[in-house]
Amino acid sequence: MAQISTEVPGDERGTLLSFVEAQRTAIRETLLGMSEEQAASRPCASELSLSGVLKHVAEVELGWLRMAQQRPNERKRTQETWNDSFRLVEGESIPDILAFWDEVRQELEAFIAAVPSLDDTFPLPPAPWFPENTKVSMRWMLLHLVEEFARHAGHSDIVRETIDGTRAMGV
Repeated sequence: MAQISTEVPGDERGTLLSFVEAQRTAIRETLLGMSEEQAASRPCASELSLSGVLKHVAEVELGWLRMAQQRPNERKRTQETWNDSFRLVEGESIPDILAFWDEVRQELEAFIAAVPSLDDTFPLPPAPWFPENTKVSMRWMLLHLVEEFARHAGHSDIVRETIDGTRAMGV
Protein backbone atom coordinates (compact mmCIF):
# COMPACT_ATOMS: atom_id res chain seq x y z
CA MET A 1 0.00 0.00 0.00
CA ALA A 2 1.39 3.40 -0.92
CA GLN A 3 1.99 5.59 2.07
CA ILE A 4 1.46 9.33 2.01
CA SER A 5 4.69 11.08 2.85
CA THR A 6 4.87 14.23 4.88
CA GLU A 7 8.42 14.81 3.60
CA VAL A 8 7.69 15.31 -0.11
CA PRO A 9 5.32 17.82 -1.66
CA GLY A 10 1.82 16.66 -2.55
CA ASP A 11 2.18 17.85 -6.13
CA GLU A 12 2.58 15.42 -9.01
CA ARG A 13 6.36 15.08 -8.61
CA GLY A 14 6.07 14.44 -4.91
CA THR A 15 3.22 12.00 -5.39
CA LEU A 16 5.07 9.99 -8.04
CA LEU A 17 8.26 9.96 -5.96
CA SER A 18 6.33 8.78 -2.91
CA PHE A 19 4.88 5.86 -4.90
CA VAL A 20 8.38 4.97 -6.17
CA GLU A 21 9.65 5.10 -2.58
CA ALA A 22 6.78 2.96 -1.28
CA GLN A 23 7.79 0.20 -3.70
CA ARG A 24 11.49 0.59 -2.82
CA THR A 25 10.50 0.18 0.83
CA ALA A 26 8.48 -2.95 0.06
CA ILE A 27 11.57 -4.55 -1.47
CA ARG A 28 13.91 -3.43 1.32
CA GLU A 29 11.54 -4.75 3.98
CA THR A 30 11.68 -8.28 2.58
CA LEU A 31 15.34 -8.33 3.62
CA LEU A 32 14.72 -7.43 7.28
CA GLY A 33 16.23 -10.03 9.58
CA MET A 34 17.75 -12.03 6.75
CA SER A 35 21.33 -13.24 6.83
CA GLU A 36 23.43 -12.83 3.69
CA GLU A 37 23.09 -16.58 3.13
CA GLN A 38 19.30 -16.58 3.49
CA ALA A 39 18.97 -13.53 1.24
CA ALA A 40 21.09 -15.23 -1.43
CA SER A 41 19.05 -18.45 -1.35
CA ARG A 42 16.73 -19.35 -4.20
CA PRO A 43 14.01 -21.41 -2.54
CA CYS A 44 11.52 -21.20 -5.42
CA ALA A 45 11.49 -22.49 -8.97
CA SER A 46 12.67 -19.00 -9.97
CA GLU A 47 16.33 -18.04 -10.09
CA LEU A 48 15.52 -14.94 -7.99
CA SER A 49 16.91 -14.34 -4.53
CA LEU A 50 16.17 -11.46 -2.19
CA SER A 51 19.68 -10.03 -2.50
CA GLY A 52 19.59 -10.56 -6.27
CA VAL A 53 16.33 -8.65 -6.60
CA LEU A 54 17.78 -5.86 -4.45
CA LYS A 55 20.84 -5.50 -6.67
CA HIS A 56 18.77 -5.74 -9.85
CA VAL A 57 16.34 -2.97 -8.90
CA ALA A 58 19.14 -0.68 -7.72
CA GLU A 59 20.93 -1.11 -11.03
CA VAL A 60 17.69 -0.72 -13.00
CA GLU A 61 16.97 2.58 -11.25
CA LEU A 62 20.48 3.79 -12.04
CA GLY A 63 20.02 2.74 -15.67
CA TRP A 64 16.80 4.74 -16.04
CA LEU A 65 18.33 7.73 -14.30
CA ARG A 66 21.33 7.70 -16.64
CA MET A 67 19.04 7.38 -19.68
CA ALA A 68 16.98 10.36 -18.48
CA GLN A 69 20.16 12.35 -17.80
CA GLN A 70 21.51 11.20 -21.18
CA ARG A 71 24.74 10.17 -19.48
CA PRO A 72 26.69 6.89 -19.73
CA ASN A 73 25.71 4.22 -17.21
CA GLU A 74 28.77 3.26 -15.18
CA ARG A 75 27.14 -0.08 -14.26
CA LYS A 76 25.77 -0.99 -17.68
CA ARG A 77 25.61 -4.74 -18.12
CA THR A 78 26.86 -6.70 -21.10
CA GLN A 79 25.60 -10.07 -22.25
CA GLU A 80 28.50 -11.61 -20.31
CA THR A 81 27.74 -9.77 -17.05
CA TRP A 82 23.92 -9.79 -17.23
CA ASN A 83 23.54 -12.63 -14.69
CA ASP A 84 25.69 -10.70 -12.20
CA SER A 85 22.91 -8.12 -11.98
CA PHE A 86 20.75 -10.74 -10.23
CA ARG A 87 23.24 -11.93 -7.61
CA LEU A 88 25.82 -10.51 -5.27
CA VAL A 89 29.35 -11.21 -6.42
CA GLU A 90 32.59 -11.41 -4.48
CA GLY A 91 33.03 -8.39 -2.24
CA GLU A 92 29.37 -7.28 -2.37
CA SER A 93 27.04 -7.35 0.61
CA ILE A 94 23.46 -6.36 1.31
CA PRO A 95 24.56 -3.22 3.21
CA ASP A 96 26.76 -2.25 0.22
CA ILE A 97 23.87 -2.60 -2.23
CA LEU A 98 21.46 -0.77 0.10
CA ALA A 99 23.95 2.11 0.37
CA PHE A 100 24.41 2.16 -3.43
CA TRP A 101 20.63 2.18 -3.95
CA ASP A 102 20.24 5.01 -1.46
CA GLU A 103 22.78 7.07 -3.43
CA VAL A 104 20.85 6.37 -6.63
CA ARG A 105 17.58 7.32 -4.88
CA GLN A 106 19.01 10.63 -3.74
CA GLU A 107 20.39 11.38 -7.20
CA LEU A 108 17.10 10.48 -8.90
CA GLU A 109 15.07 12.63 -6.52
CA ALA A 110 17.41 15.61 -6.99
CA PHE A 111 17.29 15.14 -10.77
CA ILE A 112 13.48 14.99 -10.83
CA ALA A 113 13.26 18.06 -8.60
CA ALA A 114 15.50 19.95 -11.04
CA VAL A 115 13.90 19.04 -14.38
CA PRO A 116 11.78 21.91 -15.69
CA SER A 117 8.80 19.67 -16.44
CA LEU A 118 7.72 16.05 -16.06
CA ASP A 119 6.77 16.38 -19.73
CA ASP A 120 10.48 16.67 -20.65
CA THR A 121 11.54 13.65 -22.69
CA PHE A 122 14.59 11.55 -23.39
CA PRO A 123 15.24 8.94 -26.09
CA LEU A 124 15.13 5.23 -25.40
CA PRO A 125 18.14 3.28 -26.62
CA PRO A 126 17.87 0.84 -29.50
CA ALA A 127 16.57 -2.44 -28.07
CA PRO A 128 14.22 -5.17 -29.30
CA TRP A 129 11.73 -4.32 -26.53
CA PHE A 130 11.53 -0.58 -27.31
CA PRO A 131 9.85 0.85 -30.41
CA GLU A 132 12.36 2.45 -32.73
CA ASN A 133 13.09 6.16 -32.20
CA THR A 134 10.91 6.42 -29.10
CA LYS A 135 11.11 9.12 -26.47
CA VAL A 136 9.49 8.95 -23.03
CA SER A 137 8.75 11.59 -20.45
CA MET A 138 10.09 11.93 -16.93
CA ARG A 139 6.57 11.11 -15.75
CA TRP A 140 6.60 7.89 -17.80
CA MET A 141 9.96 6.92 -16.28
CA LEU A 142 8.69 7.39 -12.71
CA LEU A 143 5.58 5.36 -13.45
CA HIS A 144 7.75 2.68 -15.05
CA LEU A 145 9.88 2.53 -11.90
CA VAL A 146 6.73 2.04 -9.81
CA GLU A 147 5.74 -0.81 -12.15
CA GLU A 148 9.22 -2.37 -12.11
CA PHE A 149 9.62 -2.16 -8.35
CA ALA A 150 6.09 -3.39 -7.63
CA ARG A 151 6.68 -6.45 -9.83
CA HIS A 152 9.89 -7.26 -7.98
CA ALA A 153 8.37 -6.48 -4.57
CA GLY A 154 5.86 -9.23 -5.33
CA HIS A 155 8.67 -11.60 -6.29
CA SER A 156 10.48 -10.71 -3.07
CA ASP A 157 7.35 -11.32 -1.00
CA ILE A 158 7.04 -14.84 -2.42
CA VAL A 159 10.73 -15.63 -1.91
CA ARG A 160 10.68 -14.32 1.67
CA GLU A 161 7.52 -16.25 2.55
CA THR A 162 9.08 -19.41 1.10
CA ILE A 163 12.23 -18.93 3.20
CA ASP A 164 10.65 -18.38 6.61
CA GLY A 165 6.90 -17.85 6.32
CA THR A 166 7.17 -14.09 6.81
CA ARG A 167 4.61 -12.24 4.73
CA ALA A 168 4.46 -8.67 3.52
CA MET A 169 2.89 -6.21 5.93
CA GLY A 170 3.92 -8.43 8.87
CA VAL A 171 0.86 -10.69 8.57
